[in-house]
Amino acid sequence: MQEKTTSQTAKTAAAARAAHLLVDDEPFVFVDDLAEEILGAEAGPLLDYHRQSGAHPVLAMARMQVVCRSRYTENRVMASKARQYVLLGAGLDTFAYRHPGVRDVYELDHPATQEWKRERLTEAGIEPVVTFVPLDFETDSIIDGLTRSGFDLGRPAVVSWLGVTMYLTSQAIGQVLDELSRLAPGTELVLDHMLPAELRDELGQFYVEQVAPTAAEWGEPWLSLLSPDDMAELLREHGFTVVEQVTQADIVDRPRTDVLKPAMLSVITTAGVG
Repeated sequence: MQEKTTSQTAKTAAAARAAHLLVDDEPFVFVDDLAEEILGAEAGPLLDYHRQSGAHPVLAMARMQVVCRSRYTENRVMASKARQYVLLGAGLDTFAYRHPGVRDVYELDHPATQEWKRERLTEAGIEPVVTFVPLDFETDSIIDGLTRSGFDLGRPAVVSWLGVTMYLTSQAIGQVLDELSRLAPGTELVLDHMLPAELRDELGQFYVEQVAPTAAEWGEPWLSLLSPDDMAELLREHGFTVVEQVTQADIVDRPRTDVLKPAMLSVITTAGVG
């Protein structure tokens, strides 16, 4: 990752959230009306792909993947009594700007990504309302970064970790879980993980075959593909209790009139500390 740049996957995720409102039918699965703004000048080219080829299975599935995990996670955040919300690998997330003051939000990400995001916020005239915690996840401590930034370790939080685990080894995922297990009882972790080939349906398999090689070319190869049981066991080994595991079909539970179709591609797991 070069200076003053951000993850390409963070940009494409934001573009998928923005494009959902432009090319898909109502009712929308998830509404992020700031995603286009935060992309700045890069919004045009990225959204043009969806406008011109939005029915292509890869683009449609990218939108479904992103809006499902965003909807589910934000519903968990809003339902929780925890005041603190931590986003690991926050990317271009806009929760705090769409719901100002609802939670104390801590965004953890690579310093270059955060600098790029802050520049886009300034260009859009959006006042920062989060606590930015610059972090190199390969070398820095999550807990140390949070405590330096005013996070209260004695109070529970909701922690989201979306679109990241597939880029890490199981060992690296476990190291992050070890740190997060030090958070207060009552803390809830929401994370998503890609399924292995034997658990994917035809649509999910097609997506992986088309997208995984491109991610590798961007320098972000997929390293972990975990079944629900594998993820549950990994969480238990590191001090978590699984609360719920859901698929796209659980979130979008009725037929749609557009091209969005739930696929067996990934699972969202919610787990509690302790």
